[in-house]
Amino acid sequence: MKGDYQDLVDEISALLGAPATLENRDFRLIAFGAHDSEDDLAMDPVRTRSILTRQSTAAVRAWFEGFGITRATEPVRIPAAPEAGVFRGRICLPVRYRGIAQGYVWLLDAEPGPGPEQLAAAMEVAERIGVLMAAEAKAGADLSREFRAVVTAGRGWQRDMAVAALRVALGPGAEGPHAVVCVAPWTGQAPPSVPGAAAVCLVPRTTGDDGAEGPSGFALAVLVRLRSTDLPAPALAAATRLLAGAGAVTAAPAGGPAGAAVTAGVGLPRTGLAGLPDAWEQAVAAARAAAAQPLLGPVAQWSAIGPYRMLSALAAAPELVRDDPAARALLAPAHAELARTAEVFLDCAGQAGRAAAALGIHRQTLYYRLARVEKLTGLDLDAGEDRLLLHMALKASRLHG
Repeated sequence: MKGDYQDLVDEISALLGAPATLENRDFRLIAFGAHDSEDDLAMDPVRTRSILTRQSTAAVRAWFEGFGITRATEPVRIPAAPEAGVFRGRICLPVRYRGIAQGYVWLLDAEPGPGPEQLAAAMEVAERIGVLMAAEAKAGADLSREFRAVVTAGRGWQRDMAVAALRVALGPGAEGPHAVVCVAPWTGQAPPSVPGAAAVCLVPRTTGDDGAEGPSGFALAVLVRLRSTDLPAPALAAATRLLAGAGAVTAAPAGGPAGAAVTAGVGLPRTGLAGLPDAWEQAVAAARAAAAQPLLGPVAQWSAIGPYRMLSALAAAPELVRDDPAARALLAPAHAELARTAEVFLDCAGQAGRAAAALGIHRQTLYYRLARVEKLTGLDLDAGEDRLLLHMALKASRLHG
């Protein structure tokens, strides 16, 4: 597929006598023509960054979109803006399929520039690019069944068979680098396509300790193609874009509590498909960590969630925390204030002054509450192991609500 894009971009370059670049609708570089000009202005900072990093900044994207390229059906000429790093004007050929923007072909403008017939011929090629890009997006949606089987299958032969089926469906790209993204909770249908994604599907998730699925009992799973396992930017961009589309909060169920915050997690990038189930579990854990600790989110990478990597194992088995004789009483709803006091105290490394200030209470009030915590739990908060047990229980309880 990438070779097809390159051939079409080269065809446009030949038609217009200028090197062209192709970006998707999120301004991520897909293909570009050879640059053999000796003119230093032929490679202004914006074009150089696009080619070297394969993406444009949000500011550059907003500036170009301000000329109406997202709605345009004909070539758009954009003037130079040296203050924005755009030293040469641009010609943008919108790439559309059935009225939907798929991406953009960019050329540096020059006098006298291509004529109407040349631009019309180039737009015909852009239409063929749009067909390819739409087909690629649809292929990702069509792989939802195989991808869902991989992330939901139990360990053993069922998982092996699911991975084998996805490998066949993906074809040559199966052994390339990928990252898995989890967005949860997800309401409504899965999006028909996600730019840069190889597959998208809905996966059931539990919303309570009893394992029952509620109205928001699904997560969105996305398999994102990468150029390298060292460059997870496409996965982070996909997660951010999906969060923006989902909104900050899900709709509250009828007669139920307020909606939950929507967060996203990204598992460690993998080469090949064998590690995708583990990557999915990491993505789920990272999304839960982002929901439990806002400082980590709204998009959290597994590699950056610290102690929540280990705590996620406890969250996967909530009964380990709920049934612990020390933590059970403190985690009851009636003692929520005491639980928060203990958590802040432990977050502050047992420093009473810091904890009291963080809670906005007098130090004597803090001591009174901690004494009640010790009585409820039977733990000694002067003992390191007892502190560790209680801190783990309190943090793990956040991960499963």
